[in-house]
Amino acid sequence: MPQVSSSTSPSGKSCRWGILGAAAIARKNWQGLRWAENSRLVAVASRSLERSREFIADCQASVPQSSPVEAMGSYDELLARPDIDAVYIPLPTGVRKEWILKAIAAGKHVLSEKPVCVDADDLREVVAAAAKAKLQFMDGVMFMHSARLEPLVAQLHNPEAMGPIRRIVSHFSFNAPASFFEDNIRASGELEPLGCLGDLGWYNIRLTLCATKGLMPHTARGRILRATSSGVPTEFSAELDFPGGTTASFFCSFHTETQQWGHFSCEKGYATLDDFVLPWYGAASRWSTHRASVVSQGCFMRMENHERFHAVDELATAGDTAQETNMFRTFSKHVLEKSPATYWPEISLKTQLVLDACLKSARADTPTPVESL
Repeated sequence: MPQVSSSTSPSGKSCRWGILGAAAIARKNWQGLRWAENSRLVAVASRSLERSREFIADCQASVPQSSPVEAMGSYDELLARPDIDAVYIPLPTGVRKEWILKAIAAGKHVLSEKPVCVDADDLREVVAAAAKAKLQFMDGVMFMHSARLEPLVAQLHNPEAMGPIRRIVSHFSFNAPASFFEDNIRASGELEPLGCLGDLGWYNIRLTLCATKGLMPHTARGRILRATSSGVPTEFSAELDFPGGTTASFFCSFHTETQQWGHFSCEKGYATLDDFVLPWYGAASRWSTHRASVVSQGCFMRMENHERFHAVDELATAGDTAQETNMFRTFSKHVLEKSPATYWPEISLKTQLVLDACLKSARADTPTPVESL
């Protein structure tokens, strides 16, 4: 797993960025671009010049960029600019592949929102195009760039501390209002056909793959628990079986109160992470490890929870140590050093392959083999 990049830019140069689309998540990434010292936001494009200007004005009022940001009236216009090295694309999944390929054809490195594509065949096309052009491709899973992820995974695989992982369970949900299913694109079969599985389950799957150090499951069993009238999943669960006997399950939902936790059961203990997607607000990111024991004394028996808390210095948002800042810092480092890392497109494709198998299994109501890279 790549380490979080340091907060220095030895060359003094900046990767020049453009944003294609004015989605809400782009506002958080505006912040990441502001604090990454090796990154500079040059322009934002939307479906209209007015919308781009409104987006920039709102974001500048909240987190001013260090230099002016230009509004563009079309995506093609932004991609044609020679003063942009990389683009962040938060467009809907249903149209994302088209604009990723256009960006690559224009010679731009691409950071894409997730799920990257509708299926693995489309993502393979994207990954191949980026590799052929020697451009960096990465999906926008911010928690991958948290400083706590590497030490957590190291603990899970330390035979003295925890022992082999036996079971991984995760949950990511929020309780959407009724209007969400009428107005939000995440309930649209055309724009976001993967529904909660793509919007939330992508994170569950990625956390599982991080915990296994990229080991792929061989079988997936998925269930669509709730869906829209057009078949878009709005509540989903899955079970994954890995070589060696490790198992995993996850649950994602637009109908359940906000939760974002992971639980990792090992032979000598277990670890818990109750904010794996967006760290709780504060200046540190933490997790806990446990070794429970039963102590008997005469007729008395007690269960003891030998719990330890671990933390790294990391702002939850809006600062130079925040995970979204590290994401842009890491990406820009690859661009400036002209050294695209193969890890990032590979982990995206692994995630998409597991997702595809889960959805296929749910629709066929049978366990489904997970396709390999």
